Amino acid sequence: MSRSLFILLLTILADFCSAQIGGRYTFEFLNLTQSARTTALGGALISVIDTDATLAYANPAALNESMHSELSINHNFHFADISHGFSNAAYHISSLKTTAHIGINYINYGEFTRSDFLGNRDGSFKGGETAITIGAGRAINERMRFGINAKLISSSFDIYRAMGLAFDAGFIYTNADKGLSVGLVMKNMGTQLRSYSGQSEPLPLDVQLAYSKRFSHLPFRLSITAHQLHQWNIRLDEATSDDPVIFLNEEQSETSPLAKSVDNFFRHFIFSGEFLIGADEKFKIRLGYNHLRRKELAVSEFRSLGGVSFGLGFQVSKFRFDYGLGYYHLAGATNHLGLSINLSSFRKKI
Repeated sequence: MSRSLFILLLTILADFCSAQIGGRYTFEFLNLTQSARTTALGGALISVIDTDATLAYANPAALNESMHSELSINHNFHFADISHGFSNAAYHISSLKTTAHIGINYINYGEFTRSDFLGNRDGSFKGGETAITIGAGRAINERMRFGINAKLISSSFDIYRAMGLAFDAGFIYTNADKGLSVGLVMKNMGTQLRSYSGQSEPLPLDVQLAYSKRFSHLPFRLSITAHQLHQWNIRLDEATSDDPVIFLNEEQSETSPLAKSVDNFFRHFIFSGEFLIGADEKFKIRLGYNHLRRKELAVSEFRSLGGVSFGLGFQVSKFRFDYGLGYYHLAGATNHLGLSINLSSFRKKI
């Protein structure tokens, strides 16, 4: 589907779609999933600590010694030829007992036709945004870790430019005996350094709290993530795909206050799980459900897999491959690919 046709489709469906909390902030691309693994898990994973260096973008407290020399490259194929990706590398500084990482997050919106208000074409222009992230994390004690990220953001749409600076601060508590962990992160705290039109806009702040549990007798880890905790009411009273179809001469039934409260409550949650298969857990099957994504992008009178995600991960020799399939609405899904490798595995043994 061409970009222009896709935009036209969204315009036609605008009257049928439920309202969204997005579009109120600048640099919204910062909240896109950074890896194929995260896409498969519904869009968030902030309470797990392992060798996956991309977890540091979601919660810098995840940085740990096992990520040393880990390089990860991820690319997400979005709708209408929009491309988005994130790559980072981690390094453990033993003298400081700290693990650091550096990464780049980018989105390319492609090429657009420039025209005046009469529709006369005058060439074309491109749009894209980039964020360079530097972060560090370390242990506070045996069970608690802390980390911070700093992001330098740049945005360009034709002649319009903007820059910003954002920070993340995160904590992770782990209890290995019980196989559980809890993560807390405050994301995208910051400001614009340069705005598009001289008027400063807010960044997409997000406060998240998550719980993960690894079961003793089942190779499965459950994660529950609560997001948008800094604003409780994220539901707008618009028609969604779950509302009944209204025919002529019928009275439209109103959603009860209790149903609205329950719906708003679950919009704050992402449910996900990973099956960890094999003695070395080299094969993983993942699934997730994001209720906010499903409700925001629902289309009246149509059902879809919006909010549902799947994926898998496997290791071949020194390389780890990840794939995530994230459904947004009836227009389809995004395909996210990831490749990770530990660079120290190539060093010759003396």
